[in-house]
Amino acid sequence: MKRKLGLFLSMAMLLGSVPAMAEEEAQLLSKDLMILFTSDVHCGIEQGFGYAGLAAVRDQLAEENYVMLVDNGDAIQGEPVGTMTTGEAIVNLMDEVGYESVTMGNHEFDYGMERFLELAEAREVPYISCNFTYNGELVFDPYVIKEFDGVKIAFVGVTTPKTFTSSTPTYFQDENGNYVYGFCEGNDGQDLYDAVQKAVDSAREEGAEFVILQAHLGIEEECSPWMSTDVIANTIGLTAVLDGHSHSELEQEEVIDKDGHPVQLVAAGTKMENIGYLKIAADGSVSTGLYSWKNDISFPAFLGETEVSKAVDEATAALNEKLNEVVASSEVDLTIYDAVETDVRIIRNAETNLGDLCADAYRAMSGADVAFVNGGGIRVSIEKGDITLDDILKVHPFGNALCLVECTGQQILDALEWGAHVLPDENGGFLQVSGLTYEIHPYIESSCTCDDKGAFTGVEGEYRVKNVMVGGEPLDLEKTYKLASHNYMLKNGGDGFTMFQECNILIDESMLDNQVLINYITDSLGGVVGEAYADPYGDGRIVAVEEAPAE
Repeated sequence: MKRKLGLFLSMAMLLGSVPAMAEEEAQLLSKDLMILFTSDVHCGIEQGFGYAGLAAVRDQLAEENYVMLVDNGDAIQGEPVGTMTTGEAIVNLMDEVGYESVTMGNHEFDYGMERFLELAEAREVPYISCNFTYNGELVFDPYVIKEFDGVKIAFVGVTTPKTFTSSTPTYFQDENGNYVYGFCEGNDGQDLYDAVQKAVDSAREEGAEFVILQAHLGIEEECSPWMSTDVIANTIGLTAVLDGHSHSELEQEEVIDKDGHPVQLVAAGTKMENIGYLKIAADGSVSTGLYSWKNDISFPAFLGETEVSKAVDEATAALNEKLNEVVASSEVDLTIYDAVETDVRIIRNAETNLGDLCADAYRAMSGADVAFVNGGGIRVSIEKGDITLDDILKVHPFGNALCLVECTGQQILDALEWGAHVLPDENGGFLQVSGLTYEIHPYIESSCTCDDKGAFTGVEGEYRVKNVMVGGEPLDLEKTYKLASHNYMLKNGGDGFTMFQECNILIDESMLDNQVLINYITDSLGGVVGEAYADPYGDGRIVAVEEAPAE
């Protein structure tokens, strides 16, 4: 086994994935330190490298290097093994693999605050975070210091304040609706920068020669002013940032900090397709990169049985029989990706046939006039053929519940505008719709406003959403409509949709989102998704008008 893995790593070196050893100079360490990191695994424990492959790479490198393994969040949600154990199976596997430092992402909170804190307390390695607070006090230690040959290396944890809206806002509130948990989100990013700077300064005072930021921040514009690049540009003293959240793949980026010094920025994508690394060579030089595994066969299958693969098998075996149950079928491919550039996800900035299907399910199962589903809540495609319970749970892994409210046309228009406010960039709150059609005019600059937690507060100028039609009739801003979606959006302000929180609720959390989809296919479509959903770009409910009409 070591022979096969050694060959893989040797090839990676030849291809430039691992920088060559520096020439002999004054030695800071007796051997190189390889800091391996993962982020946004989203329960992909058998995909890409998988946890078994991660452990094997770590063990192979450890024969000649110091090695550490860290994670930057969004580990416990995204696949049925996480959903059906509310994260416990993943936490146990992370302990089995041997992570030495972890921070949390927004999706660590998806099973509720009480459950997150239970998992945090149970795990062998506690979370670190310099900006997660309860009533203004840090919940966890802001950093941890590891020592190699007397050299101290600090790891500082930080989580995006976008967590308020990309998880469930009510999880961070008390029973009266007041926010008691926070992420240092105020003052247009300055509070976050100050929290990071305070942790960096404290670690340096303790003698840390290198300070590594374990970040769940991302580089998507919708995350501004809390992007990893924003944090680097407004702080000093960081050596490198290991980033997550936006699923970006960055190997050797440099970003200039507040004092004009370069900081290494590296990000490992999602679902274990990559293992990120930060190498501190024996002479103290720093470099970054990615090991990649994007093959048809997963790395665990390539490896064969290991102790970690056996632990993964045990975690999933009890679920497989139920998950493999066929619940429906489809005559067409249902997608979240572009039909031409098949690696480009469009569910968060354009209509797709799977988006139509999911929205239709909410409308049909509730009797609504209109239904919305946020693009970020539709996670994977479904290939034509049999549809299993596993397929459905992967599409809707969050366990959100169907709600029906009464709302005005103005609230519907505001929601559509908020969903489109960062277009053409991706937005988890981009709305897939049923019962209406609308145009987006992205040449009009968005004038949406939001509060310091990223939640919608209004529209100050011209709307970029126009020509909204409900049931073939123009949207009446004064009329009351029945709107179906889920509790995440309609009750809890998820993705920043605050406009519905005072609406009269007609159906309150009656059915989980995955069951809504199953019931629609089985009851309304006779168990088969047919040619009505054949077009991967949907049936024209959302139209982007790229240029202003000629006058």
